[in-house]
Amino acid sequence: MKKTLLTLTALLATSAFAGAAPMPMMSQGTVTVNGAQVFYKSQGSGQPLLLIHGYPLSGELFKNNRMLTGYRVITVDLPGFGQSKLAPGQTVSIENYAQTMLGFMDAMKLDKAVVGGMSMGGMTLFQMYRSAPERFKGLILIDTTAEPAGVAEAAMWRGTAQQAQEKGVASLVNLLMPRMLTGESRMKMPNQVMHLGSLIKQASLPGAVGAANALAARPDANPVLPTIKVPTLIVAGLEDNVTPTELQVKMKGAIAGSKLVMIPGAGHAATFEKASAMNAAVANWLRTVR
Repeated sequence: MKKTLLTLTALLATSAFAGAAPMPMMSQGTVTVNGAQVFYKSQGSGQPLLLIHGYPLSGELFKNNRMLTGYRVITVDLPGFGQSKLAPGQTVSIENYAQTMLGFMDAMKLDKAVVGGMSMGGMTLFQMYRSAPERFKGLILIDTTAEPAGVAEAAMWRGTAQQAQEKGVASLVNLLMPRMLTGESRMKMPNQVMHLGSLIKQASLPGAVGAANALAARPDANPVLPTIKVPTLIVAGLEDNVTPTELQVKMKGAIAGSKLVMIPGAGHAATFEKASAMNAAVANWLRTVR
């Protein structure tokens, strides 16, 4: 493991609604891992639960998933997204994301944790487990897949990178939103569209271009699945057209003892679109993790 440099900015904030119980204290800060600046938010106390977002979002994908009794929920922005910055000259790849996240765990003194990853975050999680299985108490695979990109998908991701390069990151909002949310949510919940759209627009150009190309060239994680020996929850939107049900069922069959939960009325961003159902699935499963 490469040496990590910790530069922690302690920014503490509390929030409470008038007449309501106080929200658990939230902290946020930045750590430097091998030259990349990684921004995080942490809420609650107890066992650590680290959540890694998908493309091209940020830790704010999980803004409605942070309150979980008995757990310290930590969300990160991958380098190049949200408030995190790529190291100068850094090569973007799923494997490098994995090493950065393991370095982040070192910097935060998270010797062992339950870790969840949505989509690209889940692909990152597979490579983290491949490198250091002893660091995990459990895995949460959210709307993700172990499959490498096929010819058509790889071309799609390279086209996404080219569009970001030629037309700007903001142009990805209309391209990606139909994959993130169901049609019903896009019609009836404009606040969801606005929030996810704002996260996409925050991505840096190198981050958006590099990650799209990384998704096109991602490693085959299928060999990792039978090696997973920790409790594993697989959870996804029933209407996810990016990593559909068939892929979730295949992963469940390959990971011994894993649990599969499909969320009705949710697309690829199920953890945000149906946050209450996601939180219930995660909370119920965590009760079984020892």
